[in-house]
Amino acid sequence: MKIGPLEPKAAVVPVGGERSSAAAAPAKPQTTGQEESAKVELSAAALAVTEGNADFDAEKVQRIAQAIRDGKYEVNADVIADKLIANARELLDRTSR
Repeated sequence: MKIGPLEPKAAVVPVGGERSSAAAAPAKPQTTGQEESAKVELSAAALAVTEGNADFDAEKVQRIAQAIRDGKYEVNADVIADKLIANARELLDRTSR
């Protein structure tokens, strides 16, 4: 199987079923030399849920976010797999009763 170059292509969705000549050719992405980052904002409902929640540790979230930005965050796949299995077992135990 031959795999072509991995260049990102802009998705073009025609509005109202019409296609323009600009929609026929995908636009070349512009690069600034830096990777784009997602900006996340919490809704009012999400903020209301997190307020007064003793389980939410804002400082821990900031430490993890900084580690991700620095490229130092490590994921332990074994721990994640173990917790997924434990959660699945718990769910199966609840539904089999």
